[in-house]
Amino acid sequence: MYKIQSNISGTRTIDVSDEHLQTIDKYQLFRDLIDSNGYVDEPVLEKLKLNIRSLLESETGNDKALLDLCLDVIYHPNMKAFGLQQLVLLFIHWKDSDNN
Repeated sequence: MYKIQSNISGTRTIDVSDEHLQTIDKYQLFRDLIDSNGYVDEPVLEKLKLNIRSLLESETGNDKALLDLCLDVIYHPNMKAFGLQQLVLLFIHWKDSDNN
């Protein structure tokens, strides 16, 4: 289990499990998500939410792991752009560490 900071001051966190990271990897949720400017802002978070919503409404949306990712992380009340940036950094670190 990992904790990501969801605000700049560090007073709010979100728990992220290996299963959540595996689901992000399985659906390649971060692929082409961030524009060429490299900024993770609120429109990027909204784009991710819309992409996931589309997956959930499709045939492949019957995946409990994807639904858990939504409920536990992406749609968490504390998730903001800063939290998404931290999630992306955690995912990169996780991929590089061969834990998957």
